[in-house]
Amino acid sequence: MSSPQTIPEPPEFLGSSVRYSQSQLNLASQGGSLSSSAPISSSPSQGRMYGAEERLEPILIESSDQKSKEDFLLPAHYESCVKSILISHGQIIDRIQKLAYDIRKHYRGTTIHLLCVLKGGSAFFQDLQVCLRNFHNFTNQDYVPFTFDFIRAKSYDGTSSTGKVMVSGCDMEKLRGKDVLLVEDIVDTGTTMSMLVPLLVSHAPASVKVASLLEKRTPRSCGFKADFVGFSVPDEFVIGYCLDYNDAFRDMNHICVINDEGIEKFKDGVKKRIE
Repeated sequence: MSSPQTIPEPPEFLGSSVRYSQSQLNLASQGGSLSSSAPISSSPSQGRMYGAEERLEPILIESSDQKSKEDFLLPAHYESCVKSILISHGQIIDRIQKLAYDIRKHYRGTTIHLLCVLKGGSAFFQDLQVCLRNFHNFTNQDYVPFTFDFIRAKSYDGTSSTGKVMVSGCDMEKLRGKDVLLVEDIVDTGTTMSMLVPLLVSHAPASVKVASLLEKRTPRSCGFKADFVGFSVPDEFVIGYCLDYNDAFRDMNHICVINDEGIEKFKDGVKKRIE
């Protein structure tokens, strides 16, 4: 396992128009900063894009699409903690199948290196790689569809104003020359991805793209856009399908909106049950 690395601050605005030269990205990986006002490369051969350049837009989920929890089966230990169902497990699986199809089409004939962002991305990663493997196996292909590894990206406590993130769990040097696809549960403000992507790029992979199950519509967004996205969701506190609140709700199949009781119950984490 590699030593943890601290990533510098992202630019103020990130999107499909932001390019950085390799020298700028190398500087960032050594502790320098990236700025949207820095010189921008206009040629793909001279700079690398981060943030989606062109993409199929995600399915839009409105606040009005929330469903009554009475219509779905929820674990008894969470039933009183959920306000509503935002996306059912069936919808999640169907959408992941389409994302896998789109990803396979984009990387046709190429072995992808999937990089799962722990812990939240693990459920999405598991179901995505099953779909990718099935598409591959049933189309009589003669190359390896994907390899994979895991990475942790954790914000420092009490430093939200600086936006620093600690990364561990992946040997970055092994990314060289590979087509890397980060697999993430949710792009919320986009801060973590906007710092993680250029760090990966600085280790000379063939390409870096991001697949996220969810993308939150929030005024706190830095503007980062993933390349493959399942659903665009409203600015709600969502939990379930490995999205957690203090490690609770990871084991719930549906993606739900937490209520005040849930926030209070798990404010100190998941406690050991005492008979």
